[in-house]
Amino acid sequence: MVAYSGGVDSHVLLYALYELRELTSWPVRAVHVDHGLQPESRAWAEHCMQVCDALSIPCKIEHIAVTGARTKGIEAAARQLRYACLARHIGANDVLLTAHHLDDQAETVLLQLLRGSGVRGLSAMPMVAGFGVGKLMRPLLGFTRTALSVYAAEHGLRWVDDTSNRDLRHARNFIRHRVLPVLEQRWPSASAALARTSRHAGEAAILLDALAGVDLQSLQLGAGAELSVTGLLQLSVERRRNVLRYWIRQQGHALPSTLLLGQLMQIIEVSTRSRSAMVTWGDTELWRYRETLSIMRSFAAPDPGLKIPWDLAVPLELPGTGYVLRSVACDGEGLSRGRIAGAPLTVRWRGGGERCRLPGRRHHHKLKKLLQAAGVPPWERRRLPLIFVGAELAAVADRWVCAPFAARDGEPGVQIVLERVKNRV
Repeated sequence: MVAYSGGVDSHVLLYALYELRELTSWPVRAVHVDHGLQPESRAWAEHCMQVCDALSIPCKIEHIAVTGARTKGIEAAARQLRYACLARHIGANDVLLTAHHLDDQAETVLLQLLRGSGVRGLSAMPMVAGFGVGKLMRPLLGFTRTALSVYAAEHGLRWVDDTSNRDLRHARNFIRHRVLPVLEQRWPSASAALARTSRHAGEAAILLDALAGVDLQSLQLGAGAELSVTGLLQLSVERRRNVLRYWIRQQGHALPSTLLLGQLMQIIEVSTRSRSAMVTWGDTELWRYRETLSIMRSFAAPDPGLKIPWDLAVPLELPGTGYVLRSVACDGEGLSRGRIAGAPLTVRWRGGGERCRLPGRRHHHKLKKLLQAAGVPPWERRRLPLIFVGAELAAVADRWVCAPFAARDGEPGVQIVLERVKNRV
């Protein structure tokens, strides 16, 4: 599958594959993504279809509306949506080919340098990478823009010219038209040298990931979304930063900025009085609670004023929490059927000040103290459902039943069960 924009670079790639197809019988397809950002975009899509028809190459035209430009920038937003669109066309045994070349690689390295990126950023665009369930390949990375233009002229190719590529308000265009030409006047092989730097950085990134993988084996807890703070503190600062970046990526989250990573290092190194702290970025939350570091997707805490009626005979999915409540009939445990009969049951969330007297105890306890003593982490406390009978707190999820509503030995009861909903928070 060729990502075919209609420009000279992707046309060269498409035509080269067309010629190879005659020799190899490789199946070749193309997809053109129309962002709708230029008045001529519809005409460009028609041009791409005509070129593919002439080469007997199947072509799919995709029209997308670019959103998120205000927060991400128009280039980043368009790129993210474009690749998401392309990924839908790639199966498990498919390869997406893009026409990135050596000069593109040099521009990317300069952009990453100016952003203060580490070796992973400086490795820029790999020749081969995973892409969705398939692969992404950039077979033209060894060729310059000039070489591709010569090939296009020799084969009489026709391509579209996107005038936005000359708009110097875009950082890449500024580097392409103003920065690289000056560098190449002084160092004619500047683009090749920058591309070579990306390869060296790529090798270094592989080695750093290998080291992080070794360190991670002794740090991960549970299903992998938790790390041992004690173990992290036994590593050098450099290895600690390295394994944290690696772990965050392995868990499917975007990396934090250098500033936020510094804050994360602080909450690892300094034990706070409450023994809990959080760093958040994008849709990610990273918590330290006691001696454990946990990472998760952010979620909105349920409204403390929300009251949801609950029929115990029907499981209740709790909005925004990733949990479902259900009940199981039992004897001598859970809520007393006799003491909840006829009374309205509602599910609520913590608003502060809730108290519960546990069976066998004389005094009430603040719910906050019970949760702390039980080691319930702060993010779980926010979404822990409370079961009320009328206006009285009767049970705290599946953890505690308050004494006035607890089933006695041999008495018919209802056991509360709190379960995670699959594929949710």
